[in-house]
Amino acid sequence: MSDPMVFSILLGLLLLLLAAGVWVAVALIIMAFVAIAVFANAPEGLVLATTLWGHSYSWPLAALPLFILMGEILLRSKLSEDMFSGLAPWLGRVPGRLLHVNILGCAIFAAVSGSSAATAATIGRMSVPELKRRGYPEKLILGTLAGSATLGLLIPPSIILIVYGVATEQSIARLFVAGILPGLMLVSLFVAYVAFVAWRNPASIPEETTRYTLREKLYASRRLLPVMLLIAGVIGSIYTGVASPTDAAALGVLLATVLAVLTGNFGVKTFIDALMSATKTSAMIAFILLGAAFLSISMGFTGIPRNLAAWIATFELSPYALLAALTVFFVILGCFLDGISVVVLTTSIILPMVEAAGIDPLWFGIYLVLVVEMSQITPPVGFNLFVIQGLTGVNILRVAMAALPFFFLLLFGALIITVFPAVVTYLPNAMGN
Repeated sequence: MSDPMVFSILLGLLLLLLAAGVWVAVALIIMAFVAIAVFANAPEGLVLATTLWGHSYSWPLAALPLFILMGEILLRSKLSEDMFSGLAPWLGRVPGRLLHVNILGCAIFAAVSGSSAATAATIGRMSVPELKRRGYPEKLILGTLAGSATLGLLIPPSIILIVYGVATEQSIARLFVAGILPGLMLVSLFVAYVAFVAWRNPASIPEETTRYTLREKLYASRRLLPVMLLIAGVIGSIYTGVASPTDAAALGVLLATVLAVLTGNFGVKTFIDALMSATKTSAMIAFILLGAAFLSISMGFTGIPRNLAAWIATFELSPYALLAALTVFFVILGCFLDGISVVVLTTSIILPMVEAAGIDPLWFGIYLVLVVEMSQITPPVGFNLFVIQGLTGVNILRVAMAALPFFFLLLFGALIITVFPAVVTYLPNAMGN
């Protein structure tokens, strides 16, 4: 039986399990177990036991629950309200006005939460009612929120970059640094788009009647200081080499807790709620990663990734053609799975092909996250769409249509980093090893 046929059988089994509602981690373990038992000559039970035990300890992975906890703490604090109050006075005269609060607020919160869904929920809960009250068009309110919340996947500290780094044995610190310039590039694209729409149709953007003096703007900006200090503490310690991502995550939890207490309305009960929520999320992701580790080992025993990569090489696809095909593949897959599942499902099979094509795995990690961002705002299972639907009660198709321009902006961003890979690689190379 040929390797493409074996792969098709295993993929069909996985899709069948997922369609039946089996947990992603369990589906991965079953698929891997069948792969070893049927298509390889190895003791599947022993391989399962040693893999799960060996991968249950990972120092780089320790950063994951810490960053999730940091995001949960911030989600329950008043820091998000402070961000709105600090940004709004500066944006009243900019084309698009307070719509930029959605974009910049998401970018700032993404830099301290690492989660797309948490970013959409936190910023949306604060900005959507306020922007609707002021008369901003619903399509732009929902679109800017849906598109900008995806930045939580890319701007460090990103949970999905930690997952990719662990799954592919790439440096998490270098991945974090590599995500900075692409993240800023996407923020610029989103801001430019909103400004262009406002310029083309100024009547759709309500006038801001409140005028602020420079002194009032600077005074309002003091509310941004806690969040900016948190970002500087976490990202700065990684970039300067003072702390590893895991150390920086611990520092982030400490700073987030202190800031949340100082801003008020954050007590022991709230902290316990944040802790329990972070524990559930972390356990779910860790379970998926264990399943992915077993799948990766089982694929190694079957030889499928290596042979599949050799088979695809016979088509003599250029790196650009391979990336174009992978973009379509990831967007379709992301329509049915969350971003973390997409990464852990595909890396063990896709990475050998990517490396054989001469593509830098570090660059590919950022590209992969950017494409997964696109899938977060595509129906039927765009997670950000569900979050925003839950917040606003708006039909999910209307939310999806509002997010469509930002889907194309993300696609344009993927094109930019493909044509100019230095956007991704410059900072990591400047940082060194």
